[in-house]
Amino acid sequence: MIRFHVFAYGIVQSVGFRNYIKTKANKLNIKGWIKNLEDGRIKAVFEGEENNVNEILEHCKKGPYLAKVDNIIVKKEKYVNEFKDFEIKL
Repeated sequence: MIRFHVFAYGIVQSVGFRNYIKTKANKLNIKGWIKNLEDGRIKAVFEGEENNVNEILEHCKKGPYLAKVDNIIVKKEKYVNEFKDFEIKL
């Protein structure tokens, strides 16, 4: 099991990015959260099996149809198993 902290840059707000990632995370049994930041970025934490988390990172690089992801920053963290599900934070 692994955990990553992710920041997505580009046109990632008001394009359905958070819902897109939540749907993918639920299908992949990934726990954690995602939220918009005031500066236009998206911030997320993903916990789960390594293959599934790597797959969600690939989805973060593309985003939904209307998104234009310029870059993502990924930081590996210690897995702590602190989440029950995947949520969108306000």
